[in-house]
Amino acid sequence: MPQIIHERPEHAALIEPLLDRCFGPDRFNKTAYKVRENITPLPELSFVTVEGDTLLATIRYWPVMIGGKTPALLLGPIAVEPELQGKGIGVALMRETIRVATEQGHQLIVLVGDPEYYGQFGFQNAAVLGFEMPGPVEKHRLLVKECAPGTLENVSGIIAGVADISSFPGRTAFETETDEMMARLAAFTPPTDA
Repeated sequence: MPQIIHERPEHAALIEPLLDRCFGPDRFNKTAYKVRENITPLPELSFVTVEGDTLLATIRYWPVMIGGKTPALLLGPIAVEPELQGKGIGVALMRETIRVATEQGHQLIVLVGDPEYYGQFGFQNAAVLGFEMPGPVEKHRLLVKECAPGTLENVSGIIAGVADISSFPGRTAFETETDEMMARLAAFTPPTDA
């Protein structure tokens, strides 16, 4: 049975080949990768889906600022083994990690992706709200989600990575919190509405 757990060091060697299979080596040329250069994903929001020792999916969130003043998370990449796509694994991973990010007090999540797919999680067009990436992005694919009502008010500008997370307004979960959270993450049946 698939299980969502925090990414562990031993998963690193499996994640890059999965991303290659899903997105190819050209992914490094994309603007979202440029934003993530020289920053690290938040460990408390880096998850994988596993079944036994087999890695099925991965998702990471990165600290960013919008317009130099509003903290947010940059979601991505999310990847599911190609032969397992469409079985609800990605939907479950999205729902669980958005729930965790919201519980941790994060207020905005941005990503570059398919609006039809991400719309089911509450993402909307960010470009029409004045959000920009520091490079080329198809405007309809730049998306944002409010995790708390009203947090999009008066927010706009360029999305940039935050290298020093000690100044990032989010917080890192304590080890005991992480252990308790992981203990609550049980095996799941992928949702039928995926």
